[in-house]
Amino acid sequence: MLRNTNKGIKPTTSGSPKLAKWTVLGLFALLILSLVKNILKLREVNMQIKEEKERIINLEKEGKDLTAELNSVQSQVYIEKQLRDKLDMSKEGEIVIVLPDVATLRKFAPKDEQEEDVLPDPYWMMWYKTFF
Repeated sequence: MLRNTNKGIKPTTSGSPKLAKWTVLGLFALLILSLVKNILKLREVNMQIKEEKERIINLEKEGKDLTAELNSVQSQVYIEKQLRDKLDMSKEGEIVIVLPDVATLRKFAPKDEQEEDVLPDPYWMMWYKTFF
């Protein structure tokens, strides 16, 4: 039988348990780092989705407004108003009254004759007028 003659000497290990522990820790750190990075990307993408939804809502509202404006512009009432205002046209049998500009109207308007509040002359002026 063989005996172990190295009683006081511990068997040497090649450090594989320590290496395995550090490898697992490193992989775990990489996993956490990747997870944090993905969470940040997800948050950013969700913000972009929210902004785009708001943009879509605003564009839909603008589209409805433009459609309503188009309908009003294409109406017969609007066309007649533009013909009257911009092209100075009228229907048959209508009487058109053209007013002059504001400056000409003011020349013909009667002046407003209001008495102005006049302060009486000071006493020294009255005495001066009396004697001189």
